[in-house]
Amino acid sequence: MSKQDKKLTKSLRERGVRKRLAGQMARATTGAASPKVARRAISDLTSVVEEIHDRLRGGPQKRSAAAKQAAHTRKRKAQQRSEAAKRAARTRARS
Repeated sequence: MSKQDKKLTKSLRERGVRKRLAGQMARATTGAASPKVARRAISDLTSVVEEIHDRLRGGPQKRSAAAKQAAHTRKRKAQQRSEAAKRAARTRARS
C-alpha cells in the first residue's frame, strides 16, 4: 500500500468509514483494484447524505402537506367546472 493509499484510508477512517471499505476505496482510486467498489460505496454514501438533507428540510411531511393541498385544489376546481357546466346546461335548456 502506497503512502497515498494510507493517507486516504486514514482520512476515510477518521470520517467514520469502516476499515475494509476505506481500504478498498483507497486501492480503487489508485487503480490497484476495481473502481466498481468505490463507485458503489460513493453511491451508497450519497444516498444516505441526500436522505439526511431531506429529513432536515422537513422532507416527507412537507411533501405530504403539498400533496394534500394539491388534491384539495383539484377537487375545488372540479367542483367549479361542474357548477359551470350545470349553469350552461340550464341556459341551453331555456333557449
